[in-house]
Amino acid sequence: MASLRSILIPFILFAFAKSPLSSWGALAVDASSSAAGSKTGVSGSSTASAFSSHSSVSTTGSSVRVPPTLASSSSSNPTGTLSSTQPPTETGRSTIPISDYSFTSFPPPTQAVVAGVFPSADPKNPPAAQADQKVVLDFGPAWAAAYKKAKAKVKEFTLEEKVKVTTGVGWMNGRCVGNIPGIQPAHGTGWPGLCLQDSPTGVRDTDFVTAFPAGINAAATWNLSLIRLRGRAMGREHAGKGVNIALGPMMNMGRQAQGGRNWEGFGVDPFLSGEAAYETILGMQSAGVQACAKHYINNEQEHNRTTESSDVDDRTQHEIYAHPFLRSVMAGVASVMCSYNLVNDTYACENDKMLNNVLKHEIGFRGFVMSDWSATMSTLSAVAGLDMTMPGDITFGSGTSYFGSNLTAFVNNGTISSSRVDDMATRIIAGWYLLGQDASSYPQPNFNAFLPDDEATNDRVDVQDDHHDVVKMIGTASIVLLKNKRGALPLQKPRTLVLIGNDAGPGKAGPNQFADQGGSDGILAMGWGSGTTNFTYLITPLEAIQARARKDKTSISWLLDNFDLPMAGNVAIRKSAALVFINSDSGEDYITVDGNEGDRKNLTAWHGGDDLILAVAAQNNNTIVIVNSVGPLIMEPWIEHPNVSAVIWAGLQGTEAGTSIMEVLYGDWNPSGRLPYTIARNALDYPARLVIGGSSTDILKVKYSEGLFIDYRHFDAKNITPRYEFGFGLSYTSFHYTNLIICKVENSTQNQSDEIRNWEAGKSSVTSEGSSAALWLHEPAYKATFDVENTGEVFGGEIPQLYVNFPRSSGEPPLVLKGFTNVEVHSGEKVSVTIVISRYDLSIWDVSDQGWRKPKGAIQLKIGASSRDIRLEGNLP
Repeated sequence: MASLRSILIPFILFAFAKSPLSSWGALAVDASSSAAGSKTGVSGSSTASAFSSHSSVSTTGSSVRVPPTLASSSSSNPTGTLSSTQPPTETGRSTIPISDYSFTSFPPPTQAVVAGVFPSADPKNPPAAQADQKVVLDFGPAWAAAYKKAKAKVKEFTLEEKVKVTTGVGWMNGRCVGNIPGIQPAHGTGWPGLCLQDSPTGVRDTDFVTAFPAGINAAATWNLSLIRLRGRAMGREHAGKGVNIALGPMMNMGRQAQGGRNWEGFGVDPFLSGEAAYETILGMQSAGVQACAKHYINNEQEHNRTTESSDVDDRTQHEIYAHPFLRSVMAGVASVMCSYNLVNDTYACENDKMLNNVLKHEIGFRGFVMSDWSATMSTLSAVAGLDMTMPGDITFGSGTSYFGSNLTAFVNNGTISSSRVDDMATRIIAGWYLLGQDASSYPQPNFNAFLPDDEATNDRVDVQDDHHDVVKMIGTASIVLLKNKRGALPLQKPRTLVLIGNDAGPGKAGPNQFADQGGSDGILAMGWGSGTTNFTYLITPLEAIQARARKDKTSISWLLDNFDLPMAGNVAIRKSAALVFINSDSGEDYITVDGNEGDRKNLTAWHGGDDLILAVAAQNNNTIVIVNSVGPLIMEPWIEHPNVSAVIWAGLQGTEAGTSIMEVLYGDWNPSGRLPYTIARNALDYPARLVIGGSSTDILKVKYSEGLFIDYRHFDAKNITPRYEFGFGLSYTSFHYTNLIICKVENSTQNQSDEIRNWEAGKSSVTSEGSSAALWLHEPAYKATFDVENTGEVFGGEIPQLYVNFPRSSGEPPLVLKGFTNVEVHSGEKVSVTIVISRYDLSIWDVSDQGWRKPKGAIQLKIGASSRDIRLEGNLP
């Protein structure tokens, strides 16, 4: 369990409600110094701006010194070791002063329904995923109905009962990792409360559940239907276990390759991450569970995550980091979790700019904001937009809370408006109604996350259904074929095979040997931390390939020791193929594995993987490498070895990992996965690196100085050649692209025509309630139609990708992903493909105008098989 420094709760703050800022500031800074942990036994954009009209206040904060610009990267380090940057630190932070805070609720965004373009949608029954026709779903009526019921319910509650709705019961005081107490009686005039439970890969801390492929694997499929299917299966399992709010998906960007929790999210590109988040949420909520978009916002490293300030400019914030959350809101997500870190010197969970101005005002979020576990930093975070504190206590087991009686006192003495507490409780209960959890058929929690062996509180409900099929499909579709020379793959009934490396086989004590997967000595199918779940079973490559070997009459042997290099070379001699399995792990910072405190220390293979490959390749000219990794690895020590004939990138595939790997190796599935990040030749080629240093009293400055130029955008702008680019992936067949036509989409109803005319004239949009999610901005505006022909000999899937080349004056990167789809094509067959884009896809954020606008100059669309394999291009009309 991470060290949680006890702090003095300002339990009598209400007595100082009219005191000067200095009195509050001292208490607030002391409170902020507590390090939050993970939900395990440890869970673990501007500066606070002038508050919006919804919370009338001015802010003052301590000034924080800005560090010098980070040194530019060199390209002379082929080993994969990163020299971390250590900028200056400062102890100050911006805090919320004591004052009187009036409150007016945010008016809901209102837009007219447009048939076929903006249909009214029920979150429990959304339309099917569509890659070729972008439909903007209208959840307004569903939210309105939920709000009506919630307001009626909250009206019956006393102030103390409303506050109970906003305050968790405290760590380990309920069956779930987070628990909101019921209001008695639980039915009728009362309310039964809420169960909040991890994780983005399945239901955590219980049994008879499915361990799903990681978010990064879902993104690697580039397949919206499969991503939706994964979300629905996870949602069903959470609902079946009696969970009200499933704590996922996670959508922080893979800004720097070492990030410990990158594997939980959807990669490095905001568009890909946004579409994956959107489909995951639609899938989860269709099963009746409330989804939670996390971690809002800029939580891109684990080191000092509770005392680091992510300093991000306004344009980058809107175009990169807020985008997946925008798409989550457009999917009707019920809740958002604010993160541990500070954003431009203000803690994310009390950051008015990001919570009120951006999330609730610009984006029009109607659900509730919960804190990450122990990420609440003050009672006044309520006026900055925080609606629920989790797990309720300030530090685990402290018996104190920033909400609870303190929030009640702040209302009674006039510091916080009672209407704000009404709004908090209404938002929370509206999410409950939105997903139909008021139905008598919705189950109560039937497990105990903290006492899984207690027979009295664990009903052992099996929720797995046929979800192993979903796991296998996504695990297989997410495999990326990186190299395939001399027809090494697919395997064709080889006479002899040898499997080498501990990643090929089972762990020494089963798949749940390490708590929260904090360690691995067998196949790596999941990272570590609160984003995990227990494996009911785990199919290894050794198990799956042995079964295939029995069918093919193949002689098979293996060596699961990574460090007996002479033996590894010897067992590979004269084998038809030598399969070498390597991995690289990471996770949340409350667990340290081999000196990796959540984030990876470097980008090299674990357990001596590089040396293992070289030892085998020295003795076998058909060495095939299989990589299970949380993110990029530097492959330079062996990738160009003449005897390394093939490489498949498997990621983290969940419970059917071995089956998925076997099916791609043997050609049962023609690989169609594509990289959701860039694999560099040199670790220092990446634009951002882990920032270390700092102490429990310092604010560690993490400056997002690369701005819009993350990952492939940086490589393109700096003309750096990667080993494998973003969007890359080979197939056992080949595809030819032809006949690009780009045209304007004529919608049957010109919604908000004045805004459209202003946009076409290059003027910025006007910020209003929900303006960043407005229909006119997101409806189909242009479409690119082209043909894809399978020119190879076998059936296969292809992932056409659409990139926008903005005019140089826009300040955008050379290419920006704005569309993709998946097609399956028989040998010799040609199919027509359509990708639609919106005005939003063609817009940039204007910082001075605070709106979206079309940049001046010609805009070009480029269609390709990856970010560096462009097949077709044309100008926007």
